[in-house]
Amino acid sequence: MTDSIPAHVKQMDRLVRVSNRSCIDNLWMDRNTFGRLCRILRARAGLRDQKFVTVEEQVAMFLSILAHYKKTRVVGHDFMCSSETVSKYTHMVLRGVLTLHELLLVKPEPVGDDYTDSRWKRFKDGRVMLVIGEYYGMQSAGLSGLKYPKVKQSDICFSKVDCYYLCDNAYADSEGFITPYKGVRYNLKEWGHGTQAPQTAEELFNLKHSKAQNIIERSFAVLKMRWGILRSPSFYPIEVQTGLIIVCFLLHTFIRTHMEVDQYEELVGAQHEDGYESDHDDPVVPTITKVEPTPMWTKKRDDLTAAMWAQRTNV
Repeated sequence: MTDSIPAHVKQMDRLVRVSNRSCIDNLWMDRNTFGRLCRILRARAGLRDQKFVTVEEQVAMFLSILAHYKKTRVVGHDFMCSSETVSKYTHMVLRGVLTLHELLLVKPEPVGDDYTDSRWKRFKDGRVMLVIGEYYGMQSAGLSGLKYPKVKQSDICFSKVDCYYLCDNAYADSEGFITPYKGVRYNLKEWGHGTQAPQTAEELFNLKHSKAQNIIERSFAVLKMRWGILRSPSFYPIEVQTGLIIVCFLLHTFIRTHMEVDQYEELVGAQHEDGYESDHDDPVVPTITKVEPTPMWTKKRDDLTAAMWAQRTNV
């Protein structure tokens, strides 16, 4: 009887019906999370079983491409179908996940006066998550021509009033950018056990800035570790690439919400305990020289620094 089971059914059995380990290794989520995602896509995005391909197979094909950046012909070989069939369902699932953005997208919240996390509360006038929000809103507008859902930027982030980015020294202190002080200790490894506590306001600011940026870097490191498609140049058209990047963020949120233990969070967390370790495969980004510093934003950074120094109790 087992010989009569179609090859594509056996493939799904190996992926999601045998063990959690196999499902996590191949699709980056456990069987429970995979099942929930398929049910939501059926109920909210309108995905349906086709004559020869179920919703579960459609989603598994799509996740194989995102997780391991497999070519469509490779996925087609695994699921016993043509490259054209894989491409068709890849776009269907992509559109389906994008329609769930209101359900899956985490809305950034302001850091108020009662916020207790020392890494963020001194930057309460900024919206650090705006880095992701603005990219989402800006890029999604280009999807309308492909009948992907257009996402309004107002749905993603807060007002731009008094918002700014936390940036490294590749940027200048210009409108919307807050950078660390040059020539002053910055990397978290320089603030480890046995080192001297901040002695000046500039050192304290750099320490706070580094702790906050470390969390942002960690988030992107987890994304790159989880989704192989983000680690290499893509052969998809730019409009589709945009949608794939957004979907990686949405599915990352979904996985973190529904999986009790995220192995990638734990792995990256261990790597970041002593400061962010840069990816040696990433190209070195040259310093941006076209944006000149502005006195107003240099003063804003100095005002933040003075406030941190005046209110310091511990670091």
